Amino acid sequence: MRIDAHQHFWIYNEQDYSWMSEEHKAIQQDFLPQQLKPLLQKNGFDGSITVQARQSLQETEWLLSLAGEHPEVKGVVGWVDLCSPQVEQQLERYACNPLLRGVRHVVHDEPDDAFLLRDDFRRGIAALERFGLTYDLLIFPKHLPYAVDLVKTFPKQRFVLDHIAKPDIANRIVSPWGEDLAQLAAHPNVYCKLSGMVTETAWGNWEVEDFRPYLDLVFECFGTDRVMIGSDWPVCTLSGTYDGTMNIVKHYINRFTAEAQAQILGGNCAEFYGISQGEK
Repeated sequence: MRIDAHQHFWIYNEQDYSWMSEEHKAIQQDFLPQQLKPLLQKNGFDGSITVQARQSLQETEWLLSLAGEHPEVKGVVGWVDLCSPQVEQQLERYACNPLLRGVRHVVHDEPDDAFLLRDDFRRGIAALERFGLTYDLLIFPKHLPYAVDLVKTFPKQRFVLDHIAKPDIANRIVSPWGEDLAQLAAHPNVYCKLSGMVTETAWGNWEVEDFRPYLDLVFECFGTDRVMIGSDWPVCTLSGTYDGTMNIVKHYINRFTAEAQAQILGGNCAEFYGISQGEK
């Protein structure tokens, strides 16, 4: 089973998607499962993991309803208020739906760089394991040392790093991102999504080889059994096509065995999020 490990849906409105500036004008429109499905099929993918783009319980409910209606959506990474004293009640409310696979918070937009170290946030992370839920780390390179501290504190909690932590590919900067990435990858409970790279370089003006130094480091750190391909659709369309974005990783992994390629293109994602072959 091939799975796109990271994509989004939304019905655009200015209030809910205030993070979209003038430069995001091309994606200030609706993106729904019926638009993604032909892209998945064309590229040989059986389904996807849809990830929250709004920090609200309504977002989680909406994504779960979409996943229930569209079998190609294999799972949802939703949002709950991990800092809330009522986090366990929120998790009880949504985790009974088997389509909820994990939770994410937009940490890289928090004004406090050390947000991951907050006591209330960590109490929320501590609650996830009981519900069998994963956590997606959405951070910038400057947050990696805090992420290392977090994952070390919760060795039984499954974490996945979104967008390889958004290194500055446009300016070819690899340090200290690479060193900090290695520290994070040293913890076996952490996976990494090969996603979000095309929007960290000059939009629409890149070559496949631009990403090689970053992919080299990711695979050096995580190997082939803890990485998963993801499109970050529709955000990726700001800088390229869906096909072109996915081909960056497909081209790179041609060097690996067929078994390793199958893991990167879906097997690792299915294992991480607990998706069985043939499931819905």
